[in-house]
Amino acid sequence: MSDRVEVPASLLGHWSAWTGATAEQLSVLGAGSTANGPHIVVVGDVGRTQPGWDGSVSRVTGVMDADDNAVLSLPPGHEAWARNLLEAGVSLDDVRAAIPERFGEPASIAYRGICRWAVDVPAEDVLADVGIWIPADDEIVPAWLKPFGGDALVVLDDGVYVAGVGLKVHDEYGQEISVGTTEAARGRGLARRLVAQAARALLAKGIVPTYLHAPDNYASAKVADAAGFPDRGWTALGLFDPS
Repeated sequence: MSDRVEVPASLLGHWSAWTGATAEQLSVLGAGSTANGPHIVVVGDVGRTQPGWDGSVSRVTGVMDADDNAVLSLPPGHEAWARNLLEAGVSLDDVRAAIPERFGEPASIAYRGICRWAVDVPAEDVLADVGIWIPADDEIVPAWLKPFGGDALVVLDDGVYVAGVGLKVHDEYGQEISVGTTEAARGRGLARRLVAQAARALLAKGIVPTYLHAPDNYASAKVADAAGFPDRGWTALGLFDPS
């Protein structure tokens, strides 16, 4: 049986806002394994019909811990369908695989991405600050960073952008770090230093930063490890349209 994982209060606040789950429902996460199998909570949340941080609608969100305990959030009217399948013995992964057809989006993928968070990142004397904060709408900032809004953390080389971090402001509790480096600037350790710098700034405000990546994105995993975001075996659930 796995040990209970202590989840920071602000992270629970983020997951509550992100999924619509109550504190009691979220208590299954990190509770450890049981002889009767994982605890799975399905929530019908109106938030799955409303625009998120970038103006798009995330019709599926959720979190699964290392013991497969999970909270799955779906648009209202779909939660009973998922619960019935689970009660009939269908696995959560099979329910997840059935979601695109259920939503009439057969080309979409109901994915599980690696879900990390940081509570203790390397200090500045270990991973030194390397970027500056500038408005995301500045002409120097590349197109991929502009939808994040607010300020972006960027590295400039002779005034030219070479790497940067955007913050996905999901709610008042949770901000997710996304990082990118131009091909010519890779191998210099910029990504890990930017992620650590951004994480320190968020932690100083009482916000636990999150970092999500695909299971096969090994470069992103190395950055996360180096910047103080350990892989605890937890995953985030979502719906992605590859087109």
